[in-house]
Order: sequence, then structure tokens, then C-alpha cells
Amino acid sequence: MYILQLLTVFIGFLIFGFSENIKGPAIPRIQLELGLDEMRIGTLLSLNSLGYLLACSFTAYLIRKIGIKAVCLLSFSSMVVSGVLIFLSHSYPALSGSFFLLYIGNGMLEIGLAVLAARIFIRNTGTMMNLAHFFYGLSSTVAPMIASGLMTLSIGGRAIDWRDVYLLILLLAVLPMIPAFAGKFPSGGTSEDDRIPLKAIAADPVIWMLVAILSFGVISEMAVGGWLVNFLEKAYGWDGTAAAGMLSVFFLCFTFARLFLGPVTDKIGFTLSLIIFSALSGLLTFAAIAAGEPGAFLFAAAGIGIAPIYPTVMALIAKRYRQGSDTAITFIVTLMGVSSVIGNYLIGAIITGIKNVVASSGNAGAGLLAGLQAGYAFIGLCALLCALSAVPLYRYLKRRGELL
Repeated sequence: MYILQLLTVFIGFLIFGFSENIKGPAIPRIQLELGLDEMRIGTLLSLNSLGYLLACSFTAYLIRKIGIKAVCLLSFSSMVVSGVLIFLSHSYPALSGSFFLLYIGNGMLEIGLAVLAARIFIRNTGTMMNLAHFFYGLSSTVAPMIASGLMTLSIGGRAIDWRDVYLLILLLAVLPMIPAFAGKFPSGGTSEDDRIPLKAIAADPVIWMLVAILSFGVISEMAVGGWLVNFLEKAYGWDGTAAAGMLSVFFLCFTFARLFLGPVTDKIGFTLSLIIFSALSGLLTFAAIAAGEPGAFLFAAAGIGIAPIYPTVMALIAKRYRQGSDTAITFIVTLMGVSSVIGNYLIGAIITGIKNVVASSGNAGAGLLAGLQAGYAFIGLCALLCALSAVPLYRYLKRRGELL
């Protein structure tokens, strides 16, 4: 049964990565077809976080009532349905609603897989959490290239567009349903009397530090998938294939960082790892902006630093809140969702605002470049704030002799 549990987690993260990161090459084409400005694209991407936020409000309750197995199956099913709805969407409201459903399913899946992983990864938690998220990075690496490649093909004289790509990719969510359906998943293993209550978790200052760390880290991580292709195409004039290729390089760095840095987090400690790796990502992002087009590869290299943040926080939660991991994960991811909504919206607002200010002087091209650079600088700033937020956590745990 452990093999089926592993397959559900690993394949689940694989499909999760596909569903999240085909949007990079799709966004410029959605924007062109539907005539959307950067503000509306930012709003569309913020639905990702809103969907997570809504999923957080009921997923932990569902896990307790119907079990982790049923929740995983339900989340995979919602991804399949949303793929069909996106395929049928031909207006901004319809697309927004379809994306919202997809992100609710993704939010349920993220919490479900995190809770399942926390229950089954008892030993070498940091390594196993990073290995599980390695599969997310693996599919994220190839997703932009697959999506970009598919959109250059034709079937029966009809060009494959972004709707077809979403349909084909999201139908793959049927695959992890097989081991999920066949497997027997562990219960929480804790009675309601022994479970850490939400009130006690909310009163723990460590939780709030983790909320800050994960909020800044996830904004920085997730924004790359939505904005890097757009940045490279519009700021540097790259074609879609080349821009998608650079996004794939980002996820390649991201993926292998999770594979190889997992044991490092176990060795040097979760909290110190958060400080070092997130700071590295922020510095590389700012270096990429400062270097201009020749430094574009540094955008990809930033994936090395940001990759371990999410799984390392999940490992820390699994270790510290063993009797209430589902409640702790849900609490943190809920508040992270609020921050992510604001973060994604701000990126679009910053780009549009700076672009309009600079363009008012009569140079529209310079306005767009300045706006994109400012938006991406915000992504790098979030990575640095993630590192700074981990410093008080390190000091607090060290002072109490609880350093993880």
C-alpha cells in the first residue's frame, strides 16, 4: 500500500506541475486573442490564489469527514472538468470562471498531497518532501516546452491553440486517480481529543513566521510561471519558443535543486536553508534585471534558490506539528493564499502603472520595458523578504532549543 501512496503523491505532483505551468506560453496568446491588458492578466492569475483560498476553507474539513483518499480523487476530477470548461471558453468571464474552478481543484490537491506526504514521510522528512516536489518541478520543466510546441502544430488543417493544450494536459489528471482509487491511505492517527486545536496553532508565533516565509516565497515562485515568458517576449522581443525554453530552464534548475538540495536541508537545518536559498533567489533575480538581456539566464538560475522553500516549510510543519499537520498546513496555506492574491494583483498593477507613467512622456516602448522590469523586481523583492522573514524564526527556535 505504501507504493500506491507514493505513486499518488509523486504522480499527483507531476500532474499538478503540468496544470500550473502550461499558462506561461498560453498567457500571451490568451491576452492577444481576448484583448486583455496586463491588469486583467494579473487579475486572471490572482484567481489562482483565490481558488486556493476557497479550497483552504473546506479541504481540511473534507479530509476529516470523507478522508484523504476521497479528497484526492475529488481534486483530480475537478481538474478534468475544468479542462473541458477551459476548452469551451471563448470570453474573459467564461475563462475566468473555468480557471477559478481549476485553481480550486489545484488548491484541494495541494493541501491533500501535503497532508498525505506529512503522514507517510516519517523519516528523512526534508529529503522526501523535496523529492515529492521534485516531480512538480519535473513536469513544470517540460510543461512550457510541451505547451509551446503543441501550439505550433496542426491537426487536420486546424491549428492547436491554448484551449486544446489545456484540455489535453488536464485530462492527464485521470492517471493519478488509478493508484489513489486502488490504495489505502493512512488516517490522521490522532483522535479529536489529542489533535492540536486551531486556537493553539493560531497562538503559536512560529506559525505566523511560517505564513510570512511561505507567502513571500510562493509569490516569488509562482509569479515566474505566469510572467517570465511575457517578460522575455515583450521586453527583449524573444519569440514564443525561445521564451518558453527559458522558462523550462528555470524549472530545470528548480527541479534538480529539489532533488539534490533536499538532503542539504536535512543536514544544515530547515530554517537556515530557508534563509540561504531564498536570499540566493532574490539576488539572482535582481542581477538578471540589472544585466539586461545578456543576463536572462539568471532568471532561470533563480529557480535554484526558490525551489526548496515550499517543501522545506512543509517538512518543518510535519516535524513540529505531527499531531495537527492537516490543521497547521491548512491554516498556513489559507493565509498564504490571501498574500498570493494580493501579490499577483500587485505585479499586474505595478507593470501597468509604471508603463503608463513612463509612456506618458511619449515613449511607449520604454514604458513597457520599465513596467515589466518593475514588476519582475517585485518578484525578486518577495524572495528577499522571504529570507528576511526566516531570520526571526531561526533566532526564536534557536533561543528555545527547538531549531529544526
